Amino acid sequence: QVQLVESGGGLVQAGGSLRLSCAASGRTFSSYAMGWFRQTAGKEREFVAAISWSASNTYYSDSVKGRFTISRDNAKNTVYLQIVSLKPEDTAVYYCGASARTLYFSGSYYSRREQYAYWGQGTQVTVSS
Repeated sequence: QVQLVESGGGLVQAGGSLRLSCAASGRTFSSYAMGWFRQTAGKEREFVAAISWSASNTYYSDSVKGRFTISRDNAKNTVYLQIVSLKPEDTAVYYCGASARTLYFSGSYYSRREQYAYWGQGTQVTVSS
């Protein structure tokens, strides 16, 4: 069982930056790949970024590549999402998810929300123009 708590969202102006955090409970954090997704009203939750259990591999959606950076600190049971050059279209609720480790890290596999067994409650990011 993994419990996830996101933080760090807020209201920022376009062009600004934010760092989202996701703190995980439990002693097996390093056994999970972690992902960030986002969702706006009336739309499906969409993939943003994923990171392998060892942090050696990352994968991003094309829409955020170059502006978003996912990282993790297994000693702190925390995964981060650094966002720069925020755009109004980045406005969404951001969720982190935990997905069980597999034999190897596949970005396409971990970009699918159905692969994630655990989710946090989300943190709102609002970008004003």
